[in-house]
Amino acid sequence: MLHDARDETLATEVMGEDAVRRIVREEVERVLKSDQGAKHAAIIASKGTLDWAYPPLILATTSGALGMQTAVFFTFYGLSIIHKDHNKLLKIGPTGNPAMPMPMPMPQLLTAMPGMVPMATSMMKSKFKKKNVATIDELLEAALESDVRLIACQMTMDVFGYEQQDFIDGVEFAGAAAFMSLARKSHTTLFI
Repeated sequence: MLHDARDETLATEVMGEDAVRRIVREEVERVLKSDQGAKHAAIIASKGTLDWAYPPLILATTSGALGMQTAVFFTFYGLSIIHKDHNKLLKIGPTGNPAMPMPMPMPQLLTAMPGMVPMATSMMKSKFKKKNVATIDELLEAALESDVRLIACQMTMDVFGYEQQDFIDGVEFAGAAAFMSLARKSHTTLFI
């Protein structure tokens, strides 16, 4: 059925604006209830630095808190985020990142000097702490409490020589096909 602006104007005049808004709101709610994909989020975490560990975890904990069924697939270097030694593995690499804030301007070449990675990591952790940003441990705990599924890529584990016991409690293990089965049902799918 085709509608034009005259039909909408007529409906508003006959029913009233509040009635039209109520009907639209009810229709949207009905569709959302029947469309289960709107309640699912699928996130792929592929990076293994401290600054790239935050986006998938913040988005996953937020969607979990909103009641969405959420799964995060950790692949390649993203496995570092859920590794038992993530506090040692997740670092900030200042080289190749021109947006990295330094306390004083310095040429990119100097950021490759020995000791710069630990310094940059320490600076970032300090900045997060001062701004009351949750730690990676806190975000992982919040994710598990919100029933967010943390899924390690089995193929990447095999390639890197990881075993299941190398990862934090609560992690699931699956291949890309299993995750794609979840992702195809989701309206929200993110690659980070």
